Amino acid sequence: MALIRRAASWLTSCVRILGALLAVLLAAAALAVPVTRAEADPPSWTGPLSTRGRYVVDAHGDRFKLKAANWHGASGTWTGSGDVTDAANHHAGEMAYQTPLGLDRASIDTVVDGLAQLGLNSVRLQFSNAMLHDTRPVPDLVANPDLHGLTPLQVYDRVVDRLTARGFAVILNNHTTTSRWCCGLDGNERWNTAQTEQQWQDDWLFMARRYAANKRVVGADLYNEVRRNTFDDPNWGWGNGTDWQRASQQVADRILTEANRDLLIFVEGINWTGLPIDGFAHGRPTLEPARTLSHTLVDSGKLVYSAHFYGYTGPNHSGATGIGETHDPRYRDLSPQELRDILYRQAFFVSADTGKHYTAPLWISEFGEGRNTTDPASRAFFENFVNYLAETDTDFAYWPAVGFQANGSGDGWGLLEYDSAGRRIDVLDGTDWRGPAWQRLISAPARTGPIPAAERWSMLNLDYGDFQESRQVRALPDWDPGARKGACPDGQWLAGLAHTGNRGLCTGTLGAPAGYVVVRDETYVDTDWASGYTKTQCPPGHAVVGYSVRGAAFSAVLCGRSAAPPGRTGRTVWFDRGDNRPSGDPGGDFATGNYKGQCAPGEYVAGVAYTGRIGSSRTPDALLCRSALE
Repeated sequence: MALIRRAASWLTSCVRILGALLAVLLAAAALAVPVTRAEADPPSWTGPLSTRGRYVVDAHGDRFKLKAANWHGASGTWTGSGDVTDAANHHAGEMAYQTPLGLDRASIDTVVDGLAQLGLNSVRLQFSNAMLHDTRPVPDLVANPDLHGLTPLQVYDRVVDRLTARGFAVILNNHTTTSRWCCGLDGNERWNTAQTEQQWQDDWLFMARRYAANKRVVGADLYNEVRRNTFDDPNWGWGNGTDWQRASQQVADRILTEANRDLLIFVEGINWTGLPIDGFAHGRPTLEPARTLSHTLVDSGKLVYSAHFYGYTGPNHSGATGIGETHDPRYRDLSPQELRDILYRQAFFVSADTGKHYTAPLWISEFGEGRNTTDPASRAFFENFVNYLAETDTDFAYWPAVGFQANGSGDGWGLLEYDSAGRRIDVLDGTDWRGPAWQRLISAPARTGPIPAAERWSMLNLDYGDFQESRQVRALPDWDPGARKGACPDGQWLAGLAHTGNRGLCTGTLGAPAGYVVVRDETYVDTDWASGYTKTQCPPGHAVVGYSVRGAAFSAVLCGRSAAPPGRTGRTVWFDRGDNRPSGDPGGDFATGNYKGQCAPGEYVAGVAYTGRIGSSRTPDALLCRSALE
């Protein structure tokens, strides 16, 4: 019996041990269960894309939220020193051969499958200008033998084809000029640092035309992280060779008018100005300058603003450690409320503030953190930032989509990471602390379905030259030779003017004018609505859709004939001694620091008055505002 009891006791102990072991195994298995993955393909949609207010919409007017990741590599991974053929001289040892990263480890379709499983519907696809002109075949990429003998650009073509065939939207991103890993003083600081601006524009026209037939190639992301080089800063509105607002405006209009009118135009804010040294002015302007000087494209409904945020950088911190590091706080050092306030101020205002000249969809085209990160502040920033993206229903693109790993070790930032045998770990594999946050972001409640047409407000900026954002007017002969001319986008009319500074504000939905009349005198004045002043007034059935100036002096109005005759009831709005604008700030401040006159909602500008008496600069003093409908 004793033997039996001992055997029973031994069996009981074994069962307990086995039970405990089974519990441990089950718990481990539970931890390794992946977070729910998406279906194999992105939801269906129809291109091309456009914008309505703060939203991107598809060809049917339905919301298309950009849930994207950055598939880098064709922009270059070489760090700029050492043998370019040695992987050790590439960022994190990840050599891409000027092609989207990972094609030596996984097939294109394997990577695309992974992106779809993560719940993405779009890809920001990097390229460098140097890559476009490199005619050398890439080395054999063993996971993609069908790419043998192709140039980097031809490989890029194949990736675009496979992404779009699977239903992804592709945004072309001019990430670098040289095929070097960004950032710092690397020749990629600005669009024209290592090449001429003309070459940059020509390359964009080439790319826009190359994919014009593919309506799932939806956007042109003009340049990445514009920043200071050794000697000077980029600026926003100075009109010179380092003016990013001017350069992006000009290349955008060329893309739309000469190459591909279907593309969304993505304009990123300025990433850095000044010297990152305590005591010297420096900072990250991001999109703040757009509040007072926004873009008006030749096609309304094509502008998207973008910005980047990483926890290790800050509103006045370059992100550097050691040389270039200052004592300014990084984003990860901010309290949740401080972070929210600064994010709104630097970028999120463009989508939060509706009904302004700067209102546009906001795309956070880079943010991210590493799976190997243990720093509590960095993890907290990632969680807080993801929560804010979800709360504000903001479009996004994670950096990066693809990375390398070996036994779970590597750079750790990628959503999908492959080892040399093509084995994958990913953000949803159950071992990545970022997984729950990613799932919250992908599945967060979002506006869906039809988006009603929003009233558009457009700024006219005659600071340095013509600013004619109408396709029809651009096709006309020079309607006021020698003057600087501004024209509203087709379908809009003039709503406001500045007393000085030559800026204007457009709005409305009149439809494209059926004809134009240039008015330089009082030929069509039907009542003395500005006694003692020279009045330029449109003929009946017309609204002011443009104006011209010579120096500071007003020159003429361009009147567009409306298919539906506008109303005749009018009033005079004076603004020679102060602002005279409707309450509620409709359209936003379009001429900061200058007196402005603006018609009320539902009115249009039918005439402009000025005086040439002594002491006057012949600048606009009054508007004739008439009801759009009667």
